[in-house]
Amino acid sequence: MQLDLVTIVVDDYDSAIGFFTGVLGFGLVEDSPSLTNDGRPKRWVVVRPPGGQTGILLAQADGERQAAVVGDQVAGRVGFFLRVDDFDAAYARMKGLGVEFVTSPRSEPYGSVAVFLDIAGNRWDLLGPA
Repeated sequence: MQLDLVTIVVDDYDSAIGFFTGVLGFGLVEDSPSLTNDGRPKRWVVVRPPGGQTGILLAQADGERQAAVVGDQVAGRVGFFLRVDDFDAAYARMKGLGVEFVTSPRSEPYGSVAVFLDIAGNRWDLLGPA
């Protein structure tokens, strides 16, 4: 058993793809036409970090209720965790590409950590080795 996908609700497919692939370095696994449950067109967009097993389904907000959770999917908590082998290099690269970090890097018993915002405003931990 494995966790295959998690969903992040975003404002726009293409902007989200650009952030996850161009800034975070994820691969675009799939971008296919699809339909909503009531038959309207949408896209099935999946990105995945290099070497990762679990992908992220980027879901463009459909309606007011979904639009209301963009950037606040986990009620302001850190809800996503990106582990990297070289924390300092990843942090510098992401800063250089304009990623907004809301905390400075710090050392914890589990490793280096800094909190950043994705394109939608969700909080992520960038994690490095202990």
